[in-house]
Amino acid sequence: MGPVHVVARGFSAPEVFEIDASEIPHEQARFRLAVELTKKQLAELQTRLEHLAGDNQSEIFEAHIMMLEDPAVIDRVINAIAMRSQNAEYVFYAVMQTFLEGMRRIPDPYFRERTADIEDVSQRVLRNFTADVDSRPLGPDESHILVAYDLTPSDTASMDRRQLLGFATEQGSVNSHTAILARAFGIPAVVGLSCSVIDVTTLSSAILDGYAGKLILHPAPATLEHYRRLHAEKEKIRCALEATRDVSTETVDGHHLTVSANIELLEELELVTHSGAKGIGLYRTEFLLLNGSDIPNEAVQAAAYTRVARAMMPHSVIIRTLDAGGDKLPVEPLTEPEPNPFLGWRGIRVSLARPAMFREQLRAILRASGVGKVSVMFPLVSGLSEVERARDLIRRCMDELDHEGVPFDRQLPVGVMVEVPSAAVCADLLAPHVDFFSIGTNDLIQYTVAADRVNPHVADLYRPTHPAVIRLIKHTIEAGIQHGIWTGICGEMAGDIRLTPLLIGLGAKELSVGPQRVARVGQAIRSLNHAECSAMAADVLRQTRSYDILNQSLDIARKSYAYLLD
Repeated sequence: MGPVHVVARGFSAPEVFEIDASEIPHEQARFRLAVELTKKQLAELQTRLEHLAGDNQSEIFEAHIMMLEDPAVIDRVINAIAMRSQNAEYVFYAVMQTFLEGMRRIPDPYFRERTADIEDVSQRVLRNFTADVDSRPLGPDESHILVAYDLTPSDTASMDRRQLLGFATEQGSVNSHTAILARAFGIPAVVGLSCSVIDVTTLSSAILDGYAGKLILHPAPATLEHYRRLHAEKEKIRCALEATRDVSTETVDGHHLTVSANIELLEELELVTHSGAKGIGLYRTEFLLLNGSDIPNEAVQAAAYTRVARAMMPHSVIIRTLDAGGDKLPVEPLTEPEPNPFLGWRGIRVSLARPAMFREQLRAILRASGVGKVSVMFPLVSGLSEVERARDLIRRCMDELDHEGVPFDRQLPVGVMVEVPSAAVCADLLAPHVDFFSIGTNDLIQYTVAADRVNPHVADLYRPTHPAVIRLIKHTIEAGIQHGIWTGICGEMAGDIRLTPLLIGLGAKELSVGPQRVARVGQAIRSLNHAECSAMAADVLRQTRSYDILNQSLDIARKSYAYLLD
């Protein structure tokens, strides 16, 4: 709750004017000076970010600096100043806009998102053409809610978080560098607002509601009072949950479940250890492997996995091998866009098609297993042959490391993510060949009901409690029990405490959730009766409607921990 500060969209065209031939060297020198000043500023930001969030986050600005050192960029602007006989700032603007327009036309969403980084660097260079460069942090000196069309990584890193109450953007996605930094810094944020930022006025009073994803402008006194009470209640609950983070997560009748954490960035380790999570149930390796121009080598990967393993001792870390494709980062540019990427080259299929890359990752994981408790998990498995091929490669990697005298865990647990209906239906065939199942509910739901989870036209069909989804989850868990292996849930359903009674009743042994959800899910488990949940789940399997299944689970949740429900 606080006043709004609005930031204008993007960067506008500077003034343009013609120059004499004698002025060309001077304008070229002005351009080089602006670039050097920008590189200096970015290096300072990089140092600051390394201190605040770790090396991986600071690599964002290293990439920005590298762009400013690219001869193709520098030479093109230098030559264009001479050819166009125009002032340096406008020529730079024109060159970069041409480049950005080409980027926007690339169909791959990952590359389109990178335009924000290029805009960030370009805007800084343009500001540095003037003598009165404003290097103050983004936003005023008073407490405020920042509202913008979009925010760049530099903006996010430069914010004075002592005065920042939160930010809202009209554009943005959870995969952007800005959103990643917001999570790393713990900044409350709402992205993808449906309203236009143009309609928001600076200094307007507002409420940023992250629970509902809303920005409420000019709230009425009654609304303000409601949110003041809500804030006090949430703070009280947060403090109470904080006190329970080390308490065992078992139901009132003594049934234990493990609550672990999902992570993507090494910088999230501190959040995980603070949350009380008993290990990491899903370490997504895509950001580590695909964030740079080249996939990191075995040594770099091994160092990252080892760091995670050591930080989580004595608990376990489940490392998911590269899950590229679909709506995730591509492992390499394709000659033409896939007509249906969700049904195409993704998950374990990519790794098996690139055995040299897969081998490096498996060797790195094995190296980390010599230091801590590490498991490996394969994504998007659709049948037994994929598991057999992957396990065969693991055996060969073990033989290599054994020959090299490198220590590793010979009993490395191997699991599969059950995300495809074929894997769930054939879970009894997969179970004898693996050590655990982890159900990725996000993909399992969309593949089961044939509804793209990011398509608003079919959003109403994407139902976690669809009877078919619940039956597939139950079938997978039962197949695991019959063959003596455990089953966890690592999709969004695991962190939805409305569904915790249902997942416990179905027989899940582990719930892996975002670090910020660990304490809440743990308290939900401690408030439930396992026998009651099991009886409800047995009845749910006879239900025919998603709505009825959700309500049966929600009824128990409300009775047991209504105060935790948002």
